[in-house]
Amino acid sequence: MEIEKKLLIKYMPGDPDSFEKREIEQGYLCTSPTLRIRKSNDDYILTYKKKSDKAAKDGTICNTEIEAELDEASYLHLREKLDTPPLSKTRYLIPLGTCGENCPGVNEEDADKKLKAELDVFHGHLEGLVYTEVEFPSVDAAERFVKPDWIGEDVSADRRLRNSHLAELTDVSSLADLIAKSPKL
Repeated sequence: MEIEKKLLIKYMPGDPDSFEKREIEQGYLCTSPTLRIRKSNDDYILTYKKKSDKAAKDGTICNTEIEAELDEASYLHLREKLDTPPLSKTRYLIPLGTCGENCPGVNEEDADKKLKAELDVFHGHLEGLVYTEVEFPSVDAAERFVKPDWIGEDVSADRRLRNSHLAELTDVSSLADLIAKSPKL
């Protein structure tokens, strides 16, 4: 089960070079349910995602997610089958501490689990779009999450920011309000 929040950011919380980063290219073979291929640095992954029946009250994204490793040849073969160009982004992995530190009142089972922000800076036709995702061990932890100062508005419920939707966009004018809120990195 994938439980995450998608959030805008106000500013980069430090020097980007101080964070682990991944160069990501991903494309969609199907969008409902989602069947995605991804190249992340030198890793190749096939991912199946389906919206979970366990919805959170606050718009937190809950998906059933299954991943399988691919080799480069399989990835390149599937890449040829994409109907739309793949997305390109740089992902910065920013440690946030534990659930206990960031999700007051969370249950003991989740308290020691580490959280990290996956901050995505898009390239190509989505240049200027920046947001972060935070994955949680439980819906309870997600609902109790207290954002650090550098994280802004929760946009988890904004369908425009689903990567499968972004891959189909040819005109980003529908995202102008979100791009305007994104810091220039």
